[in-house]
Amino acid sequence: MLEEVERWLSRRSWSAADRPLGRLMAAKHGTTISVVLPALDEEETVGEIVSVIRRELMEAVPLVDELVVVDSGSSDRTGEVAAAAGARVVHRDAILPRIPAVQGKGEVLWRSLMVTSGDIVCFVDADLREFSADFVSGIVGPLLTDPDVQFVKAMYDRPLGETAGQGGRVTELVARPLLNLHWPQLAGFVQPLGGEYAVRRSLLERLPFPVGYGVELGLLVDALHTVGLDALAQVDVGSRKHRHQDGQALGRMAAAIYRTAQLRLSRGHLVRPALTQFERAEEGFVPRTHAVDTQERPPMREIGEYAARRAA
Repeated sequence: MLEEVERWLSRRSWSAADRPLGRLMAAKHGTTISVVLPALDEEETVGEIVSVIRRELMEAVPLVDELVVVDSGSSDRTGEVAAAAGARVVHRDAILPRIPAVQGKGEVLWRSLMVTSGDIVCFVDADLREFSADFVSGIVGPLLTDPDVQFVKAMYDRPLGETAGQGGRVTELVARPLLNLHWPQLAGFVQPLGGEYAVRRSLLERLPFPVGYGVELGLLVDALHTVGLDALAQVDVGSRKHRHQDGQALGRMAAAIYRTAQLRLSRGHLVRPALTQFERAEEGFVPRTHAVDTQERPPMREIGEYAARRAA
């Protein structure tokens, strides 16, 4: 590990307990915070997450100013459950309708900037179980107390079933090797692909967004190049429990992450943006080819509607 990263780890890695709510409220000084949950068929978990944030961080203390669930086309009651729990629910397709929406988490996060107004935007995945408000207060804390910090990732244990520390398979097999080999300044991030992170809007609106699974790696790498390592940080929030994807879904995720990395390495010739996987059928193994996410959205400040909204 680079000496620079060792120093960064000692200066920019904290625990959620380091900044109790009282300290955060004293440091808020009118800074507004938006929490965004991208959601697709998460009716089993989204309600509890919204309820905890609303009860503990909006009603008990007014830390969070805005709580938005962006539904990317759920076929279940995700939107209804989220609204009943106290979130404002916006459908992905209703945001920037002149730009046809595509499938992907990054697409939803990018569009969420149009329907939120907070100075700090905090993203939280909607499939978390046994959710703690520390996932939000922990990662917004450094942004409130340290003006030099601009991007904060959550770090946590990721159990796989009952086995501790075996979650995050794509992180360990794909993302961590890529970062260590090509962006060694980012080698200190415990959960580089984690879906829980808080960022100053002034930075987010300057970054391109990969539309799919590569969004977390893309934002982290681009933030490094835009504001430098010392503006990035991470906070330990305990343990993260969520629904795990099957092996083939993880393969598609890995391919998208590799493609996102490759684009940033070369900005030139791209690898073939397709992945063939195999499924057993009655006639034997059948190949299924999936497109790898190949699209990115431009920095939001380049979108006319966003600039007009911010100027209003």
